[in-house]
Amino acid sequence: MITVRRAAERGQGDHGWLLTRHTFSFADYYDPRFMGFRALRVINEDTVAPGAGFPTHAHRDMEIVSYVLEGALEHKDSLGTGSVIRPGDVQRMSAGTGVRHSEFNHSAESPVHFYQIWIEPARRGLEPGYEQRQIPAAQKRGRLRLVAAPDGSAALDGPASAGGTVTIHQDARLYATVLERGESVAHAIAPGRQAWIQVLRGALALDGEPLTAGDGAAVTGAPSVTLVASAPAEALVFDLA
Repeated sequence: MITVRRAAERGQGDHGWLLTRHTFSFADYYDPRFMGFRALRVINEDTVAPGAGFPTHAHRDMEIVSYVLEGALEHKDSLGTGSVIRPGDVQRMSAGTGVRHSEFNHSAESPVHFYQIWIEPARRGLEPGYEQRQIPAAQKRGRLRLVAAPDGSAALDGPASAGGTVTIHQDARLYATVLERGESVAHAIAPGRQAWIQVLRGALALDGEPLTAGDGAAVTGAPSVTLVASAPAEALVFDLA
């Protein structure tokens, strides 16, 4: 079964410096039908104005993954990490027992457009940690490229391993794909597992169901899914216990 979450139905806020869209209930936005999916708790699509950002704030007991589409996101945290996340990068911050961080648009001229994803960890009280990987664009074209997994870089081998993958502390795997019009990818779903597909750009059909940028879909009770691009598209596929 496929349950679609249309982009226009998401929670939204325009704060001047921040344009945000919430796939699931978040902060002041509440929708009892969409509280998350399995261990996947948050999918926020954010556009931050030049020079603006989120001042230092605290998190705990959450795996936070950031995926930048356009621009550059500057990150600083209480672990001593300072970095800039650009398109092609995947960042993971394990909040664990507690971490404070800030996120700002690195540019004074152009907005930054990114997705932030929260995944509940398999257990609470983990040691906080940070990881960032650059995933070569060619490795996402026409295929599903694993970008986050519980066993991190060990999940990859062979030539496709360049860039590695970030480690998340949950039985979940995140794949990214970039498709040209007419290209397709298929993903097998093991018994007892489910999938969430999030379209980042363009348009595609998920087992025949049309989806466009910002749309998401839960897949339950299916042995596999197939994505076929009806226009150039970029998407994330979450494989969840």
